[in-house]
Amino acid sequence: MGTSKDFKKAFFWMKKSAQKGEPHAQYYLGLMYEKGEGVLTDPKKAFYWFEKSAEQGYAEAQYNLATMYYYGHGTQQDLKKAFYWYEKSAEQGEANAQLILGTMYFEGSGTFKDFKKAFYWSKKSAEQSYPNAQLIIAYMYYYGQGTSVDKKQAAYWMKKAYNNGVKKAKDAWNELELWKYE
Repeated sequence: MGTSKDFKKAFFWMKKSAQKGEPHAQYYLGLMYEKGEGVLTDPKKAFYWFEKSAEQGYAEAQYNLATMYYYGHGTQQDLKKAFYWYEKSAEQGEANAQLILGTMYFEGSGTFKDFKKAFYWSKKSAEQSYPNAQLIIAYMYYYGQGTSVDKKQAAYWMKKAYNNGVKKAKDAWNELELWKYE
């Protein structure tokens, strides 16, 4: 804003701020290394800066750090560490982290299986209008996974998922005959 776009200059100034310990700058520097904006792509340096920011409590950095651990990008894959950082991010309200944390509890990935906690975290994400979480919550209500069977709630969340662009929700609406519970 107010000047021409220059990723190299942005990188220069972002790095100066990040080196002084500013968590937002550390996070954005991690993004720049991850995307190759103003610098060559370097997953290890992206990981380093996300970790610096995450350790200071920055939720988006915690999410990105968790994702790097989850996929082994810029570091060794470690599902327990991924779980740890997704949980930190989810506790601060990050909807993506909440959904992934719910999925990890559901699958027992990086933690033990716990359908109640899977439901809890997925619903937190769904309540923030995250469409894929709305779809998952609809299924969980329908099948009673982590919660009691509640077809009215299943219909409510399935319709929300569809209205928020999840095409699979329309097929599920018809297949599960959820119109009966509207």
